[in-house]
Amino acid sequence: MKLQDLNPPQQQAVTCIDKPCLVLAGAGSGKTRVITYKIAHLIHQAGYAPDTIRAVTFTNKSAREMKQRIVTLLGKKHSKGIGISTFHTLGLRILQEEYFEIGLRKGFSILDSKDVESCLTELLHRGEGDQAFTKQAMYQISRWKNEFIDPISAISMADTPLLESQSRLYQHYQKHMLACNTLDFDDLIMMPVNLFRRNAEALLKWRGKIHYLLVDEYQDTNTSQYELIKLIAGLRQKLTVVGDDDQSIYAWRGAKPENINLLGQDFPTLEVIKLEQNYRSSGRILNSANKLISINEHLFEKKLWSASGPGEFIRVMPCRNADDEASRVAQDILTRHFQTNDEYKKFAILYRSNFQSRVFEKSLRDHSIPYQITGGTAFFERSEIKDIMAYLRLVTNPDDDRALLRIINVPRREIGASTIKTIAGYAGTRHNSIGRTIKELGLQQKLAKRAWIKIQTFADLIDELRYKSKEMDALAFTQHLITTLDYEHWLRDIGTSSKQADNAIENLTELTSWIGNLQKQRDDSSIESLVTHLSLMSILENDDEKNEQDAVQLMTLHAAKGLEFPNVYLVNFEEDSLPHHQSQEADTIEEERRLAYVGITRAEKTLTLSYAKQRQRFGETLQCEPSRFLYELPEEELEGAEHIASKLSPDEKKQQGLGHLADLKTMLNAANS
Repeated sequence: MKLQDLNPPQQQAVTCIDKPCLVLAGAGSGKTRVITYKIAHLIHQAGYAPDTIRAVTFTNKSAREMKQRIVTLLGKKHSKGIGISTFHTLGLRILQEEYFEIGLRKGFSILDSKDVESCLTELLHRGEGDQAFTKQAMYQISRWKNEFIDPISAISMADTPLLESQSRLYQHYQKHMLACNTLDFDDLIMMPVNLFRRNAEALLKWRGKIHYLLVDEYQDTNTSQYELIKLIAGLRQKLTVVGDDDQSIYAWRGAKPENINLLGQDFPTLEVIKLEQNYRSSGRILNSANKLISINEHLFEKKLWSASGPGEFIRVMPCRNADDEASRVAQDILTRHFQTNDEYKKFAILYRSNFQSRVFEKSLRDHSIPYQITGGTAFFERSEIKDIMAYLRLVTNPDDDRALLRIINVPRREIGASTIKTIAGYAGTRHNSIGRTIKELGLQQKLAKRAWIKIQTFADLIDELRYKSKEMDALAFTQHLITTLDYEHWLRDIGTSSKQADNAIENLTELTSWIGNLQKQRDDSSIESLVTHLSLMSILENDDEKNEQDAVQLMTLHAAKGLEFPNVYLVNFEEDSLPHHQSQEADTIEEERRLAYVGITRAEKTLTLSYAKQRQRFGETLQCEPSRFLYELPEEELEGAEHIASKLSPDEKKQQGLGHLADLKTMLNAANS
């Protein structure tokens, strides 16, 4: 490793060790390189032991990339012990050691979002028709947890009937979770913070384990994550955070870009270093991105630049309607593919919302262009994987009602819905989990003899599996489980085709292989530890998808963050799409502008902005306006925008665009009145 391989600001960021450091890393400026070089510098030059360094980020993919780069820099021997993980994996690690102090029992389970939604639905005693209310409550409970608002406080603060209802549900939900020895995703951060706040001994223990903390994608941290950072860094203040306030696009899930401002208050000696040289995009793309984002308010100003030359003009592609837009984009990809020999995977179509992909999918199919959508059915979302994971969860945590209810009839045991409802109701009166009440004699009085026998057969199976799990390692037990259930035969029975069954069985093989590899890699290879780790991986999996096919990549702007492509098509670049119409009502235009900035800076060589002049919505033909962000881009960097360009100043062009939009809305309102 040579510091000379870095540019001067990168070198400054790597060698800044004696004070807390904020690295403002613009898009494509080499932030991962800085983090990995700094870890190497801490070990080789500053004398830190590898196992006292912890780096945290937001996705498994980012964590893996860091680990691979560290091994390349230091070799396997010197990089062993460095802690590189997601925030939630760090929280899980803390809880696995401190579970008793939290009030948990060993072998606790982690619920994914579908499990949480199912749990809330049952607590509400509502049906599928109330799904919207359940989802709304789920998001509100998540917000409360991230702000450290407990159920009692939520109830006292509720000032509307809706919040009152949600806060009462929150209270019931937390009691149910405690009874079932389960956690949700937000608990993995909230609970360690609450522990550290009230237990000085536990906090000192973990400060003794982590002597230097590095945080990637800092702009995406929420209140609870920032509090965890602050507590661990403590008086030692050995901390480096790397982020970009211009790429903060996750306010809807609790991210707070103002955490960048808090750093200066909580760490008065903070050193701020800007990385402004971009190694990804051409000059014209960067000039446009800079001009756009400069309209937002900033605590720290920065301006990206590139040494790679101006590159191609940014193309603006006005289209007649949605079909015309999709067809022209597909034709353009086909033309460039043959002209430049660029592989299809070097093209990306980015859009604001998932539903916008459909018309582009159809057009790509019509032109025989292979494509891949980020956000398809993830590995851990597949039914067969969720079934086996549910068995593993139940074996390690007898109180995991979510797991039990999923597999009580898998494979089919003829345990009816009314029987399950009776059991759940009985467990509720006993204030205990279903798993702990199904053998009670009191339940026998409430069930028909045939139903009671079937339930006891199931309970005996779980007891037998639990006994076997103590005799085998995780891999051997998982294989034993699949065989005992005759699960592959069950898959062939329920499969709609032999191919579907073969694919499902292949997925099971991959799962067992994965468990075997984890068993070899981890210090704690107990079944409890591996099951908890796999549960966390399943929640984070959507951020961990592979793009190995030679296919055009289709994804939302949010999903594209952190990625880069030689050729980018930013489509549906219209008012009410980008910026989204809800942002105009909620006054969150600045975040929408950051989202457009993220889209623009994904492009390396070519960038095309397309929009339709008309769209069909609810059977009506609506006239569309180009996004206001188009008027905020530098005219001299655009090609094909003659019909909107003028000699007006940028502010005048912006006002002109907003005026057109206002006129259009007035006409539409008049037509609808």
